[in-house]
Amino acid sequence: MNKQKEIIEYLLRHEIKDEKTLTRAKRQTAKKFKMHILSNAEVFKYINLAKIKIDDNTKNVLKKRAVRTMSGVAPVAVLTKPYPCPGKCAYCPTEKDVPQSYLSNEPAVMRAIRCNYDPYVQTQDRLRALVANGHEPTKIELIVIGGTWSYFPEKYKYWYILNCFAGANEFASRKRSPANAGMKGKSGKYGLNLSIKKLKEALLFEQKKNEKTKYKIIGLTLETRPDYINDQELLEMRILGCTRVEIGVQAIDDKILKLNKRGSDVKDIVDATALLKNYGFKVTYHIMPGLPGATPTKDYKMYQQLFKDERFQPDQIKFYPTVVTKGSLLYRWWKAGKYKPYSDKALRNLIIKCKLATPEYVRIIRLIRDIPGESIIAGNKVTNLRQIMKDEGVQCRCIRCREAKNFQFSISDFRLEIISYEASDGKEYFIQAVSQDKKYLFGFCRLRLTNNTAMIRELHVYGQLVSLGDKKKVQHAGLGKLLLDKAEKIVTENKINQIKIISGVGVRGYYRKLGYRLKDTYMLKNI
Repeated sequence: MNKQKEIIEYLLRHEIKDEKTLTRAKRQTAKKFKMHILSNAEVFKYINLAKIKIDDNTKNVLKKRAVRTMSGVAPVAVLTKPYPCPGKCAYCPTEKDVPQSYLSNEPAVMRAIRCNYDPYVQTQDRLRALVANGHEPTKIELIVIGGTWSYFPEKYKYWYILNCFAGANEFASRKRSPANAGMKGKSGKYGLNLSIKKLKEALLFEQKKNEKTKYKIIGLTLETRPDYINDQELLEMRILGCTRVEIGVQAIDDKILKLNKRGSDVKDIVDATALLKNYGFKVTYHIMPGLPGATPTKDYKMYQQLFKDERFQPDQIKFYPTVVTKGSLLYRWWKAGKYKPYSDKALRNLIIKCKLATPEYVRIIRLIRDIPGESIIAGNKVTNLRQIMKDEGVQCRCIRCREAKNFQFSISDFRLEIISYEASDGKEYFIQAVSQDKKYLFGFCRLRLTNNTAMIRELHVYGQLVSLGDKKKVQHAGLGKLLLDKAEKIVTENKINQIKIISGVGVRGYYRKLGYRLKDTYMLKNI
């Protein structure tokens, strides 16, 4: 312990302003103590063992991929087991023992395989990695990926989410399973041999526990197809704790969808979007520019239509540019000369135009899917497209590009703005707190009014993720309450006397303090 403390104290005597100065300090430390150059994870381990306090700037420099938690939450992605998919999409690769549309060398898949696709082990594995790299993932956005969620058996779905909650809860008490705990096909906590009744009872128990534990699941994302969205499915998703749904839209043109054997059409997308919003879910669209049958011009027109046509209006976008991979029908079309992907220049120009056409109330989550270059036979291989565009001076007004992140500001140094728009036979209000120059976004609230019903679909305050009670950063400085008060005022002005919030399980306590109560999986308040 004394040796570790001596090493770290020597390292921290150096002025650490950025990655360059950190690297220099680590090299000098290695030379002095005749040891290997420490990884950032090892530095954090020594700091924690020796109980040494470090300033915020040093901590941020040490953090690996600090941007992961700068949006206020810690994303934790877990993968479901390989399972048959109802679709036969032309562009989708099929690989043995890997979920449909995924490849065995993708980072998320490799992690899941290592954990035998066990939800409990994957959850703790990801949390362990975040902590080791200097993050404090006390507010977790759990993202479940892999295949079509709605196509899984009911029992598996309850078992899966139950063990994710258990993994987060038991991480808090340090009762963690070893990295190979799932290798025998048994979860670290609850087994699939339990009856559906017992699984549901256990889920309620773990969810209630998660409301007060250290590592809270404040958001849960599930992926599915638009043609599998119905009332029964969405009621089940709410019981599981889901707050956001990603749907594979790909294109809003029936001819393109049919050519690519998607199996769903534009009407399915429209109906699913309306139903999801009326249940309060945040809606993420997966968009695939460059599909067979499309052109850059047509792709751009379809993207513009997403925000001109009130039947769509997604809250978030993921760009998954079409690429050719082995194991897909598209690969055979490409080999036969029947398909040619966009050039890198054409794709970059298209995405730049799309970014510039994105409204302020939309968040672009991804521009490129994380497929290893060696698996891409034809199509885009540029993985840092967002950074390239930033370096070229491309200015985008989407939520992600305006997030406050580590920006320091006075709680009074902002103004509230409201953007209202029609969406799926309802009225949406995007209430945002922005800096006086409108350059930074500090927080926002999504309010939906439809059929004399008021639903808050999202409340988010940006800034570096901090634990509850810490008021040094943007979060928890009263901004969330201010946004909520504004939403309640709009509801009252529209003569609606009740408001619902689609709350994540781990954040229910926050809303209780503001006068809301839990009813039928939503937080409810009479106003």
